Amino acid sequence: MTPASAADPKRWWALAVIALAQLMVILDGTIVNIALPSAQRALGMPDADRQWVITAYTLAFGGLLLLGGRIADLVGRKRAFVIGLAGFAVASALGGAAAGPGTLFAARALQGAFAAVLAPSALSLLTTTFTDPRERAKAFGVYGALAGGGSGAGLLVGGLLTEYLNWRWCLYVNVPVALAALIGAQVFLRDRSGRRGGHLDVPGVLLGSGGLVALVYGFSEAGPRGWTSPWVAAPLMAGVLLLAAFVWWQHRAAGPLLPLRIFRDRSRAGAFATMGLATIGMFGVFLFLTYYFQAVLGYPPVRTGLAFMPVSVGIVIGATQIAARLLPRTAPHTLMASGMVLAAGGMVLLSRLTVHAQYVPHVLPGLLLVGLGMGLTFMPVYATATVGVPTQDTGAASAALTTVQQIGASLGTVLLNTIATGATGRHSRAHGPADSGTALAEAMVHGFSVAYWCSAGVLLLAALVAALTVRRGKPSQAGSKPSA
Repeated sequence: MTPASAADPKRWWALAVIALAQLMVILDGTIVNIALPSAQRALGMPDADRQWVITAYTLAFGGLLLLGGRIADLVGRKRAFVIGLAGFAVASALGGAAAGPGTLFAARALQGAFAAVLAPSALSLLTTTFTDPRERAKAFGVYGALAGGGSGAGLLVGGLLTEYLNWRWCLYVNVPVALAALIGAQVFLRDRSGRRGGHLDVPGVLLGSGGLVALVYGFSEAGPRGWTSPWVAAPLMAGVLLLAAFVWWQHRAAGPLLPLRIFRDRSRAGAFATMGLATIGMFGVFLFLTYYFQAVLGYPPVRTGLAFMPVSVGIVIGATQIAARLLPRTAPHTLMASGMVLAAGGMVLLSRLTVHAQYVPHVLPGLLLVGLGMGLTFMPVYATATVGVPTQDTGAASAALTTVQQIGASLGTVLLNTIATGATGRHSRAHGPADSGTALAEAMVHGFSVAYWCSAGVLLLAALVAALTVRRGKPSQAGSKPSA
């Protein structure tokens, strides 16, 4: 055990606090989805505006992550963590009490902004708290399980709260969770101060955050408007140009928002690429299966949420019981590539679903394989991407990894939805008009099947990237040596 770990007897309680905060942020990405119809009816929200309940959160979260990571480096990880928790609680209470759509949209944007401060500080606190390889593997196993499985759990919690209380509790529930984490932070987290005397890279903030906001907005609008719409093409082009200018500026800035030295290590760069591809391939599953369970199999909201639980259970088992035990003596690229191949196999099983499929023999095996594969992958990705990062850059590195995950989720959902929609239309035209419920369901399931095959291809590409780029050494050798 390293001296750093030995000197911190409260480190496992600190992990519980960090995990609680991380779970809250991940849950909030999906917990509102099932509650959205109820919120729309209660607030008189037009159909054209309802997407902003989701988009306002993802725009602020994805666009401000780099800024949030650098704030954590400058003011201190614990201080940024506390600020993020407190702000997230206030924004959640504001959203739960919303009397109109505008207040709800603003509250969701505030949630995303404070989550952008909270998430990088949580991951960087984990990185600096656990330095012993075996303890680090266990801690990142828990973190990876929450990061991957929280989205599925959010659907279940959202369904339960909406059905048995009301939609407002999907936001109010964050307040007691955040308060508990705030108390725990004061008691158990060690204050690792940031770089005193540093300054914020304002041009980097404008270029980087502006580019990310433009990209996330363009991806979110591609679904309802189509890729050829100027409301999609213009933001995507602007996002690419702004991010290109951001990279150029980071080479020249004295105190860059995202130090590019973070990506010089091949294993770390490979872990980032693996995470991006994994989230692109994974996040379409939740969208398609939500429609499949409710529109094809006729499941109510709570049963739909329960049906997703095997994915979360598989991720927890894969991350905490398999990857965390194997990582101290297994090369990380082996776990990443194996996990991606396993998840791709699950996608292939899901591609065989029909309108008459039954849950246990036909759906469950694919969900378990996807969950186990993602758990095997996420845990070593988080550990490899953050090991060896200089202490003053841990917030920026954590923010960059979360940004890759957020952008991958947005891009994957839009791309796979476009593929599925196109395949559904072609099936309907080839088999005549869908003038019955069965014909429409068959066309929809065919579209999902095509998208699942594409997901499998993306996950196999992620396996190849991990195998070729992440070094053969143990995790403790995966990055450069930590600096003080």
